[in-house]
Amino acid sequence: MTVDVTREAVRAPAPAGRRPGRGEGRRGLPRLTPWIFAGPAAALFVLFFAYPLLASVYQSFTADRDGVQTWVGLAQYRRMLHDPVFWASLRNTGLILIVQVPLMIGLGLLLAYGLNRSWLRFRSTWRIAYFLPAVTMLVAYSVVFRVLLKTDGGMVNQTLHAVGLPEVDWLNSPGWARLALIGSITWRWTGYNAVILLAGLQGIGREQYEAAAIDGAGAFTTFTRVIVPQLRPVILFCSVTSTIGTLQLFDENYVLTKGGPGNATMTPVLYLYKVGFEQLDFGYAAAIAWVVVLLIGLISFVQFRFLGKDRSGR
Repeated sequence: MTVDVTREAVRAPAPAGRRPGRGEGRRGLPRLTPWIFAGPAAALFVLFFAYPLLASVYQSFTADRDGVQTWVGLAQYRRMLHDPVFWASLRNTGLILIVQVPLMIGLGLLLAYGLNRSWLRFRSTWRIAYFLPAVTMLVAYSVVFRVLLKTDGGMVNQTLHAVGLPEVDWLNSPGWARLALIGSITWRWTGYNAVILLAGLQGIGREQYEAAAIDGAGAFTTFTRVIVPQLRPVILFCSVTSTIGTLQLFDENYVLTKGGPGNATMTPVLYLYKVGFEQLDFGYAAAIAWVVVLLIGLISFVQFRFLGKDRSGR
């Protein structure tokens, strides 16, 4: 009987005027605490990222007509099809991409392999030395290269003259200007990629090297059949990030050559800057920006599609 009375008392509603116990009145209320903490970050994201992103999409379909932004549909994108400077910038970027990215990844891989050798003394010092260019400011190192490659009085030409070789007009000849640009980018980013590849090399177990040695594999075979396949994801990462960086190239060619001579080092992002901030044609500049975004996405997809496969085809 006592048990029944206790159960009835528990099931009975609380008397009027009694305050609910802890947790009784909170179950139906929304949990606002996460939104309170995430609210400022979400507001900043919408204000400084989402809104400008959507506004640039809209702006790419407009044109400035007597100071008024007018909807023109796909006219800005059709304009690109007949713009020789835009196509020249794509060709220049494609050439730099084909030459510079494989060269930089290859040099970075060889450098990482050398820095990973057990017999190398002062390995930490060498690693820091090769990584230092990556922390140099883009404009600062571009200015240094411009001074080094000056036609009159530049250190590179002085060195060529000292050894009896003809001086080179590095920044005023189309071919040499492209080569100077490729060399400067390679100098800055090779050490950065080497450090990433070195981290991947250190993840390969010693037993794999020992197994290759037992099978009679030499250094070259071990490198190509053991090391490179194991580094496929790391090489893919370096390739994708280097490709994105090349497609966004701006600082180096702006400081070194201003896109010249004769648009020989013009890139889409530099052309976008000139169109938007020198010609004040923001609608066309926005269209160029979105074409660059689509190119980055397409090339990255192709790299993931082919370089991301393992030997089983997955």
